[in-house]
Amino acid sequence: MLHINDLTFRIGERLLIDHASVALPTGAHVGLVGRNGAGKTTLFRIVRGELAPESGAISTSRNARIGSVEQEAPGGPQSLIAFVLDADVERRSLLAEADHAHDPHRIAEIQTRLADIEAHAAPARAARILAGLGFDEAAQGRALSEFSGGWRMRVALAAVLFSAPDLLLLDEPTNYLDLEGTLWLVDYLKTYPATVLVISHDRDLLDDVANHILHLDRGKLTLWTGGYTSFERLRAEMMTLQGKAAKKQEEKRKHLQSFVDRFRASATKATQAQSRLKMLARMAPVAVTVDDSVLPFKWPPISKKLASPLVALEGVSVGYDGRAVLSRLSLTLQADDRIGLIGANGNGKSTFAKLMGGRMEPMSGKMVRASKLEAGFFAQHQVDDLASGGSAYSHIAARMRGEPEAKIRARVARVGFSSARANTPVEQLSGGEKARLLMGLTTFEGPQLLILDEPTNHLDIDSRAELIEAINEYEGACILISHDRRLLEACADRLWIVGGAQVRNFDGDLDDYARLVLGQSAEKPTARPKVVPAARGQETSLDRQITAAEQKVHRFQDLLRRVDEALTKAAVHGASSTQALDLAAKRRELERALDAAEETWLALSMKAEATN
Repeated sequence: MLHINDLTFRIGERLLIDHASVALPTGAHVGLVGRNGAGKTTLFRIVRGELAPESGAISTSRNARIGSVEQEAPGGPQSLIAFVLDADVERRSLLAEADHAHDPHRIAEIQTRLADIEAHAAPARAARILAGLGFDEAAQGRALSEFSGGWRMRVALAAVLFSAPDLLLLDEPTNYLDLEGTLWLVDYLKTYPATVLVISHDRDLLDDVANHILHLDRGKLTLWTGGYTSFERLRAEMMTLQGKAAKKQEEKRKHLQSFVDRFRASATKATQAQSRLKMLARMAPVAVTVDDSVLPFKWPPISKKLASPLVALEGVSVGYDGRAVLSRLSLTLQADDRIGLIGANGNGKSTFAKLMGGRMEPMSGKMVRASKLEAGFFAQHQVDDLASGGSAYSHIAARMRGEPEAKIRARVARVGFSSARANTPVEQLSGGEKARLLMGLTTFEGPQLLILDEPTNHLDIDSRAELIEAINEYEGACILISHDRRLLEACADRLWIVGGAQVRNFDGDLDDYARLVLGQSAEKPTARPKVVPAARGQETSLDRQITAAEQKVHRFQDLLRRVDEALTKAAVHGASSTQALDLAAKRRELERALDAAEETWLALSMKAEATN
């Protein structure tokens, strides 16, 4: 389907792609991965013909149609459904010709072709795609110009999916989707009948959708079979073997050199010494792959620990200009809560976050906030609000007026910027670097509550793993809004769902929520208000820790049960060895996590008994 032959491309003096070659099979679902700045988007532009390579060539199957989402959000008076339908160029052309054709033979040809491409079903298919991406029937009839840029990018995605190209190119498609849209897109791509090449830092998407991983590293392309978890494991094994081979070769090299040094001057051994010199010259060094290190997110401790609850709502309504967006809210946020906020965009998640963070006041009802509560907000759109012309150093220095330069630079380095990057203008930073800077500013004062709205956009896979570590080590409360399922599963202890002008506890996990969103379960889980015991106010921090630990034990036990079921099915249906190995590796990870959770629960329980 797609052949890349000896491709080389430079930007200025920087060599991005270095004599790279790869062939993608027809129908393959391929995840393109690599560190930020490796050249993934550039490779897409070369495949689309927007950039000309320095050398090499790219070829596709004859008459293959390539589809991708345009960089500019569509606009204008055209309705959403009409825009999506227009993406099928052949159907549009045939319908236009049918309106003016007079030759009976040509009319018959047109109608036959329209039947072949199921043109009559196109409006229903376009509507289903738009609905999956969050547009109800009323929204589908509205003009593109009525929607924000992010929503219009969803329409652009819907259009390219509807056009069903032979080679579908998707560059971080989930960056402008919410969790619900991401769940739908993953489900859609799983069964996409043609070739897919997707750039993504979402591990779950890559594991669920991709059956190959194309790795762009140091200008070279390597194709691996399997999803991301399989790629990560196999590559780690390869790096270990490379290290062993390099060590063995070095020992052999030293042995040969020792012989040469010892007998080069000997008349009887000179010939043998010369032979070994030739062996040394022919010995090509083993190439050892070394991953660049990823800086952790280092946040300061919270400024002052506060007693629970941090925020308590009772019958609260909140909204704008006298109109309530959310009403009858009765929730309690504890000092160590980890809340995953779910629900479709437009239902009020941002409004609720502003309320909890103290940026909006309730219209009615009772809201109690802990004295001296500080909230830190991270929202991806705030990246654009970083001071133009400023740098990481200038942004941090503005928070540390009067402090010596050495102290300021130490703090800048802690945020993640070396001396070489500290003074780089914001405009020249990558998306990941901007997000890292904004995260450093959000946590600068050690707030007791963090509200993180899509914090993983523009972060690569390894940086996302470091963010998960930072959130789990953070001592305060955290409210997470994210389309990254792995982040929510790893960090959130409870899910609150926003919908129908309410915010309620969701009685289930993300698997249950995915089934609810996709309509795959006949017995759908229900969201209902959280029942708070009257004695919750007197509940101790230790009690809450025990409850949280117990919930983790149950969660890991449930995940372990599901993996065991998958292993049984794999054995019965004769799954591939790669699938079996991936499941076995996941089971080992879950066993370790369960053991650790049980130990924590046991230690906390014994501590509670000792204090009673």
